[in-house]
Amino acid sequence: MSDHRIRLEWAATEHSKQTGTYSRDHKAIISPHVTIPVSAAPDYLGNSELADPEQLLVSALASCHMLYFLAICEGSGYAVSSYADEGIGKVSKSPEGFYSVSSITLRPKVSFSSEKQPDRETLERLHHRAHKGCFIANSIKSSVSIELD
Repeated sequence: MSDHRIRLEWAATEHSKQTGTYSRDHKAIISPHVTIPVSAAPDYLGNSELADPEQLLVSALASCHMLYFLAICEGSGYAVSSYADEGIGKVSKSPEGFYSVSSITLRPKVSFSSEKQPDRETLERLHHRAHKGCFIANSIKSSVSIELD
C-alpha cells in the first residue's frame, strides 16, 4: 500500500563516559530536512539527551492514535481544539527470557471547541475506534491501553 523509509547512520566512536566500549549515538534520517538524534536508553549505556528506540516506538503509537482519532472526530462532527498525550512504554522480560516493550499506556487529553461535546462514553468509543484503526497498534504485539481522566 505504501512504503515508509528512513536512513540510519552510525559511526564507530569511543563511548564518552564508559571506556572500552562504543558510543550508542546515531541518527535516523527521515528526509533531507528531518534528522532525529537517537541513542540507546541510558540503562543500556545510551545518551539520556537523545531519543531512544523505545521512546520512538511509544511516540509512533501515540502519534498514529492521535491522527486516527482526529480523523474520526472530524468525520463525526467534533472539532478538536487541542490534544496532548503522556505515553509510557514498559520494558520487561518475557517468560522465555527476552526483553520487549511489553505494554504501552497512552493518556490522551483532548479539548473540543464545538458545541457538540462528546460525553465520557462517546469519548471512550472514539478512542477505541482510533486504537482499532491505528496502523502502529495493529503492527505490534505489546499490550496497549488508553487511560482517560
